[in-house]
Amino acid sequence: MKVIEHIDKSSNPLFSFEIVPPPRGRTIEAVIEVVNTLQPYNPSWVDVTAHPAGAYYNEKNDGSIERKIYKKRPGTIGICGVIQNRFRIDTVTHLLTQGFTKEETEDALIELNYLGIHNVLALRGDGLNYNKQYDKVKHRNHYAIDLVDQINDVKKGIYLDEINQSIPMDFCVGVAGYPEKHFEAPNLKLDIQRLKNKVDAGSDYIVTQMFFDNQKYFDFVKSCREADITCPIVPGIKVIKNLKQFRSVPSHFYVDFPDEFVEEAHENPDHVEEIGVRWAIKQGEELLNANVPSLHFYVMNDAKSVSQVVKKLF
Repeated sequence: MKVIEHIDKSSNPLFSFEIVPPPRGRTIEAVIEVVNTLQPYNPSWVDVTAHPAGAYYNEKNDGSIERKIYKKRPGTIGICGVIQNRFRIDTVTHLLTQGFTKEETEDALIELNYLGIHNVLALRGDGLNYNKQYDKVKHRNHYAIDLVDQINDVKKGIYLDEINQSIPMDFCVGVAGYPEKHFEAPNLKLDIQRLKNKVDAGSDYIVTQMFFDNQKYFDFVKSCREADITCPIVPGIKVIKNLKQFRSVPSHFYVDFPDEFVEEAHENPDHVEEIGVRWAIKQGEELLNANVPSLHFYVMNDAKSVSQVVKKLF
């Protein structure tokens, strides 16, 4: 079932969660354990992140420097296939513009269709630490809206090369929203206009970046509605587990923590996980009381804290 169908058909609160593929060389067991932990609470869908290739450098025995390209966390499509077909939970595959050609994106969509996966999240993705070379034949999407356009072409049966008797493929398309604005946007107003462009291009729903102050989400939704964005806007929640995350989360995701949350955690450093769970429950209760379409949890690969929150809320 598509994400938008889950939202439209449900009369009860929904939740979903997001995980990352294991690092290269690891097994899928950690991912399976996360899904096993949260499956009893009936998640409506599971997002699996995608990662572009990066570059690293090795010094060889002769003193020269060797540059290698690698993908640290491959396997997004395979993991989605395992989860959806083993656990019967719908999956959302993250597709990126960064580091992927249009041809690679089209191939990915075909593979997803073969697997019966019909939900994708269209993202630009993080910047690369190297410039991937593109030949004259292959080309890339530069922004998320370009990716949305390509997906909608495939939904109409329009492929990069003219194909006789081509068949449309049906996908539900999600895009990202930023209650505290995307860090590259000059202001929130322009950021919301760009979001509207993605929705007008054919996106079905929006899932937000994590936030820790619900008022920022409510203000964001209000601004989106005033800009004539009418699709569902799913709030994203992250459960904080340790003091280090009060430094790492803002630096990686460009979000702020409320003073009350920061002060309580730093005054009780041995109980940060408990405080984080309570804060997420408080957030979730207020959001559900405001009739949000669903709650989306950024689990990554640690479900213990999230399971405590979900158990309390659902």
